[in-house]
This record gives sequence, C-alpha cells and structure tokens, in this order.
Amino acid sequence: MRNTSLYIFLAFFYFTNNLSIFTESAQPIASNNSTNFIKSSCRSTRYPTLCIKSLSSYATKIQQNETQLAQAAIQVTFNVAQSTTTFVSKLAKAKGIKPREFQAIKDCTNNMAGSLNQLSRSIVEMGRVAGQDLMRMDNVQTWISTALTAENTCLDGFSGDFMNGNIKVAVTRRVIYVSQITSNALALINRYAARHKAAATPS
Repeated sequence: MRNTSLYIFLAFFYFTNNLSIFTESAQPIASNNSTNFIKSSCRSTRYPTLCIKSLSSYATKIQQNETQLAQAAIQVTFNVAQSTTTFVSKLAKAKGIKPREFQAIKDCTNNMAGSLNQLSRSIVEMGRVAGQDLMRMDNVQTWISTALTAENTCLDGFSGDFMNGNIKVAVTRRVIYVSQITSNALALINRYAARHKAAATPS
C-alpha cells in the first residue's frame, strides 16, 4: 500500500510540475494537423472512436509529438481508473448489498487498486524515457498490460446469473469502459515502442 501511494504521488507530481499537457487553462484551437495525428494514431487501437474522443481535448499540446501522445494516453487512463476505483469502493457501503456482491466488490476494488498502481508506475517511467530507452519502454508496456489484466479480473467476480442486478450493471459498465481506455493506451504505447525500437536497431 505504501508503494502504491508513493507511485500515485509521483505520478501526480510529475504531471503537475513537468508537463503542461493537462492544464485546463485556455488553449489555442487545435490545428487540423494535430487532430489528424491523433486520428491516425488511434487507428492502431481496438477502440479508435473512444481513443479519439479521450485524447482530442489534448490535441493542442500533443500536436504531432509521439511522446506527448503516449504520455497523454497513460494519464487519461490513470484518471479514468482512479475515478472507477473510487466508484467501485463506495458501492461496498450500498444498502441492501448481498454477501456475494460485497465480496465481488471487495475483490474488484483490490484489482482496480492494483491497476492504478501499475498505471502510476507507468506514468513515472514514461516521464523518464529518453530517446531509444528500450528497457524503460519495456517496463511501461509490461505495467500497462498488467493493469489491463487486473481490470479484466475484476469482472470475473460478477460473472454468473446469480450476480445479476444493479450492482453488477453499475460495476461492469464502469470497468469495461476503463479497460477499453487501457487497451487503447497499451496499443499506442506498443506502437510508440515499436517505432523507437526499430530506430534503435542497426541497419
């Protein structure tokens, strides 16, 4: 738990002190080139429409910069995962919750906390990537993949007809959404890593 809190703090510190990409201050209208860059990049993802929607508001900062795009994708994923974790954990206090639902929520909360930790580590590590830093990029790929696995594992506890109900609907809707966002981030990171690994390979 201490390591999780540390990585979340570092992730927050890095993006609030070293990147202006996520500020909410007035920004110039994104150019067609930057918007088209995001659209083109999102074609490599499993959910391109969602990818474009989640990243389009950062177009003025991303421009046509692959590193900024990769960093934005991870941060967006972290933000969604964080809100989802909070939402799921609060459901454990819902009135009339069944014992099986309570256990499924507890397990899901633990899985989502694990996902959040992996995404936090990815944010910090991605901020340290310089040039063809293959080892750090491998770390980011591994951790985002692990985050996606944790999110999917959360849903396992809600499988079966005996879990049908409002709790299941609320959790699965949220977790499926964050897993799609995470899948897109992983695809963009894999694309980024592949291009840089190719550039680092002697011809």
